[in-house]
Formats: sequence, C-alpha cells, structure tokens
Amino acid sequence: MIKKEGNIMRCLYIGLLLTGLTMSANAQVLVLGSRLAKDCYEAAETVRLTPKSSIETCSKALDHEVLSKNDRMSTLINRGILYMRNGEYTQAMADYEDALKINPNKGETFLNIGAAHIYREEYAEAKDAIDKAIELGTTDLYAAYYNRAIAQERLGDITSAYWDYRKSLELMPEFEIAARQLERFTISKEPPADAGGQPA
Repeated sequence: MIKKEGNIMRCLYIGLLLTGLTMSANAQVLVLGSRLAKDCYEAAETVRLTPKSSIETCSKALDHEVLSKNDRMSTLINRGILYMRNGEYTQAMADYEDALKINPNKGETFLNIGAAHIYREEYAEAKDAIDKAIELGTTDLYAAYYNRAIAQERLGDITSAYWDYRKSLELMPEFEIAARQLERFTISKEPPADAGGQPA
C-alpha cells in the first residue's frame, strides 16, 4: 500500500514557471516559419519576456503572417501557454481548441489542455486530456506523467499518482521536482499486479 506523508502539495510543476524555473510542464512546439512565430515559440519556451508582450507577438504572427498549417497550430499552442502563464485560462483553452481543429492528433496540445484543467482545478478533465497526450505520444512524456500524477492525487488515486511520479522520474532522471514528490510517499508493501496506475 502506498501512502502520502503530509498534506497534498498544491504546488503544480506548471506553476513553477511563474517563479522562473527553466523546465516546463507545458509542451512548446517548434516553429520553423516566420520571424514573429519563432519569437512566439521562444517566448513560450523561456520566461524572459512578460506574457503580455509575448502574447502580442504571437497574435501579430497569427494575424499578419502567412503561416503553414503546422506553424499556425504551433503558434496557437505557444500563445495558449503564454495565456496560461498570465492566468488567462479561458483564452488558453480557446487557442488549444483552435489548434486541435488543425491537428486533432498532436499530443502536446492535449498536454497543455490538461495543464489548463489542473490550473482550473478540473482534475478529472485534466486526467482525460493527459491520458490522450500519453496515448498520442507527446514529446514531453515526463511532463505528461507528472501532470497526470497531480490530477490523480487530487482525485484521491494515490497509488496511480505514485506510479506516475515514478514514471516521470524514470523518463527524466534529473527531474528533481518529481523526485521531491516521491519523497512524500511511503510504501508499506508492494501493490498487487492489477493495481491501477502501475506501469506495464
């Protein structure tokens, strides 16, 4: 049986972006096209510019540049990340939904939708979106497992949360935040083979 030590931490890895950490639990999407769209990508990848000015750059790219479908989708995802950083979750979700209209099979979009749901404390919806991101094979699987662990923990599925934190750390061993989350758990005995959330 797996037990948590202490209270559930409300600290979301995606929220740590606001404190200036460089790792992200959002999935930025590289843009190969225009200058403004590339600037939008770089703003979503780093925290060096304010979200508001970066959002304006992304909006200009979407409104005034000729973008391939892939670059338009990527710029929408990146602007959505910036909206999330700015606490504008409705706008972020609108951008993610528009990105899905262009490509409904982009795992990074579902990872970011899941992150937005976590911010909104909509944990069941977050888990569903992150499940889809994992199914589609997002490039940031470590972040997907970490975010899903947060959602599962908030939903009361402690065993599945534990295994997802472990999977996140397995995928990115230098991911210290996942390691710190695991320190909060104690294992009294190994779970049965059919326990939910256990890696295959």
